Amino acid sequence: MIAVRRALAVLTLIGAVLIAGMAAALTEEERTALAAISEKFSGIRTMNGEFVQFGPSGERTQGKFYIARPGKVRFQYDPPTPVSVIADGDSVLIHDRKLQTYDLVPLSKTPLRFLLDSDLDLTRFELVRSVQVEPDLIQVVIVDNSRFAGGRLTLFFDKESYELRQWTVTDQQGLDTSVAIYNVETGNRLSADLFKINYSAVTTRAREGR
Repeated sequence: MIAVRRALAVLTLIGAVLIAGMAAALTEEERTALAAISEKFSGIRTMNGEFVQFGPSGERTQGKFYIARPGKVRFQYDPPTPVSVIADGDSVLIHDRKLQTYDLVPLSKTPLRFLLDSDLDLTRFELVRSVQVEPDLIQVVIVDNSRFAGGRLTLFFDKESYELRQWTVTDQQGLDTSVAIYNVETGNRLSADLFKINYSAVTTRAREGR
């Protein structure tokens, strides 16, 4: 279950980048930064790279991710973490290969639907609490009690390229989970097989009560 919770952290956190909004008065510089970030993401159709995740106790996991907009994503954890997260445009599957568990939810019910949408406009939502433009990065703080159970999401973007570099979620207890992405490439042709969900396996496990 720890591995599944780790996968859910990536699922929720990276998806949450696109549910941000304006809840506070922003300066012209901050509005410009959000508009530039939105334009950057809206122009991306495919993205792939690597990620490293640090849990509240310092535990470290890592893996690779693949995104094909609209609707498709895969997070593949490296061994020994036996977890993958796949969205095929309709559903999101969290698969634990060690436990042979399959957790399936509609994509429309997850924050990933924003990440995988064709368009992005951070300036039109209502959940951004602050934007901080620093010499080398832009920091965006998002609070959504309905999704983060009273927690806080902090996003870090490169100041020059407006690319997402890292995000940190802080829960009700003040515990942080951070994810950094690197070796990111855009515009690559990604195999459709990366985003296929084995629905027959999910159905079989459900019938077996697993």
